[in-house]
Parts: sequence; structure tokens; C-alpha cells
Amino acid sequence: MATSFVVEGLKAEIEGKEILKGIDLEIKGGEIHAIMGPNGTGKSTLASALMGHPKYEVTDGKVTIDGEDVLEMGVDERALAGLFLAMQYPSEIAGVTNSDFLRSAINARRGEGNEISLIKFIRQMETKMKELEINPEFAHRYLNEGFSGGEKKRNEILQMMMLDPKIVILDEIDSGLDIDALRIVANGVNAMRSEERGFLIITHYQRLLNYITPDYVHVMMQGRIVKSGGPELAERLERDGYDWVKEELGIVDETVGQEA
Repeated sequence: MATSFVVEGLKAEIEGKEILKGIDLEIKGGEIHAIMGPNGTGKSTLASALMGHPKYEVTDGKVTIDGEDVLEMGVDERALAGLFLAMQYPSEIAGVTNSDFLRSAINARRGEGNEISLIKFIRQMETKMKELEINPEFAHRYLNEGFSGGEKKRNEILQMMMLDPKIVILDEIDSGLDIDALRIVANGVNAMRSEERGFLIITHYQRLLNYITPDYVHVMMQGRIVKSGGPELAERLERDGYDWVKEELGIVDETVGQEA
């Protein structure tokens, strides 16, 4: 069965303030969706709410992955169901090496009695690290500890490649990357593109989409998706900014603070 990820009427708030005001989105296996928009429009809140961050309270709506109710799942259950979030600001975890973390995560998904062998795991990890131009020594370093911003982002893509998820959410994975790191990260994403996997890429800029061609581009303002199109929409946003969208839709303040 082809992967299907459906978001219907999703609303979420933080400390009583509504941030997401009704998100509708459907991602099928093989598709790459990009969400763009100015700061303060709810993009990162969407990523966090989908993954189950406890800071955000979902107040309405429905989210399913292959027909299963995502909102009834804990964060770990969402990961086991095939959701993956590459975070904008990955945490540093002292005392846990990259390799130990990844092998534990893989075995959690595979289930008891179906654990990956150590040799197979090492071979896979070495191959993926080479593709991402990650120093082999990083396998034995503590998770993200002392990593640069670019190294953390590559490490997130390494986790994606090793965990083989169904739906990948990339939350501003391009922020802070130089051109070389951006190309490497994009190559990792493109290598994972398949009919069994869908992507949701959250970004401010067209530059990542110069390397990863999306099937659909959505503009987010005021906690909603206000406009959708193809790759040409991202190109126009890069060229002309967001003012034309605001003017076209009669939006005064694009943030979640004020209604038009």
C-alpha cells in the first residue's frame, strides 16, 4: 500500500494562543511538498505539532498516516509508525554516541527478534556517512555534542537515511548551511526519494529548492495554508517576495497575531 499522510483542519495552540488555525494537507508516497512563508506564520509549529511536541496542544483536526490516527500516538509511537522530523535546532546528548543512538532507534523500529546485526549496521552507517561526507570519527562522538550547525544538519539527514521513514518532515534544514553543505544535504534527500516515502520541507528560501525539486509548494500565513502551486510558485516568491500574496489575498499582517 502506498504511503498516505493526511492532515485535516489541524488547529494547535501554545499557552492558550492559537497558532495553527486549520491546516489541510495530503502527502502521498513519492511526493515532495514544500511549505514557505515569512517568520511567525506557524511553519515550525506545524512540524512540532505533527511530531507531538508537548509544548503544543492540538485543539481540533485529524492527522493520519496510512489510516492510523497520529494524534492518538505518543512521540515514540509516531516515530515507529514512520514519521521522522529533522529538527531546526537538534539537541546535544552527552553520553550517547551517534552509533549507539542510531542502532537503538533502528532496532526499536524493527522490533524484538528482528534486530539489525552489528556488522550490517556498521556497513550501512559507514556507507551513508561517506555519502554525506561526514567524518567517520563522528560515529563514536556523543550525539551532536560540539557539532557545528552544518554538522548537526548532516547528522539529521544521516538519521533519516538510516531509519528509512515513511514521511519525512524537514524543519528549515537549510538554515545556516553554506553552499557545499546545502548540496550534500539535498543529495541525501534526493537519494531517499521513492514511491514509498513522502517529504514535507519547511523553508524560508528558494535556494534549497534549487537542489530538491518539489511537486507542490504551499504558502503559509496567519497559521493557515493560503496559496498552493508547483515549483514555479517558489521561484516567484524568491523573485518577488510575499507582498504580492498578501495584496492578492487582502492580508495585512501575515503572522499569527492579527487576522486580515
